[in-house]
Amino acid sequence: MWADSHCHVPWEGSDTAAFDVAREQGVTRFITIGTDATTSRTAIEAANANDDVWATVGLHPHDASQGLDGLPDPRENARVVGIGECGLDFFYNHSPADAQKEMFARQIAWAKELGLALVVHTRDAWPETLDILGAEGVPERTIIHCFTGGPEEAKACLDLGAYISISGIVTFKTADDIRAAVDVVPLDRLLVETDSPFLAPVPHRGKTNQPAFIPLVGASIAEVKRVPITDIERVTWENTSEAFGLPK
Repeated sequence: MWADSHCHVPWEGSDTAAFDVAREQGVTRFITIGTDATTSRTAIEAANANDDVWATVGLHPHDASQGLDGLPDPRENARVVGIGECGLDFFYNHSPADAQKEMFARQIAWAKELGLALVVHTRDAWPETLDILGAEGVPERTIIHCFTGGPEEAKACLDLGAYISISGIVTFKTADDIRAAVDVVPLDRLLVETDSPFLAPVPHRGKTNQPAFIPLVGASIAEVKRVPITDIERVTWENTSEAFGLPK
């Protein structure tokens, strides 16, 4: 049984058929992610329609200028298990840095207040991300989504008590830093994700990603960790349940 801890199903122009395809590959749990008011509502709708799907509500740093007004209230639906994805993205800077920092801090506080998992996006912003998490106080269950750092960043996140979620990037030829980070992350802190429809793993790189590709991500992690793939399958399913407070 695999769990995709972070996907965007359905994405624009698609439907939820990707869930059915993934189930045929043994994927039995999905966390579909909100990035603004519209996608958060779509995620909730998908979760309400599928017993093996749960949703998050959040505002992506790209859209931080929009503010939190209009986001669905997580307290109104039991299928909402997380806040985010939220954080900082200084690679694209689609929203001003100050707006990103403010919305990130407010969503950290929201996750703590509601007792929900926090899903963190960080790109070209490691020092600032770690500083804000430290200043605001890390929620009990925090996930660093689509981890793209190296061993030092992984250790810093682990010191905060966070889970490290690995995407299909780990399969890329150039991803030596990520593989080195995976090597130092304990099995009980690892998650796997597709970030569908983005970042399809090898041998599908450049194509539309989908949750059915989760076993490919897990196989790459198993190779790095030098353990059977069934170990990665089991522990990441259990860790996803722990991280998002799902029934086991």
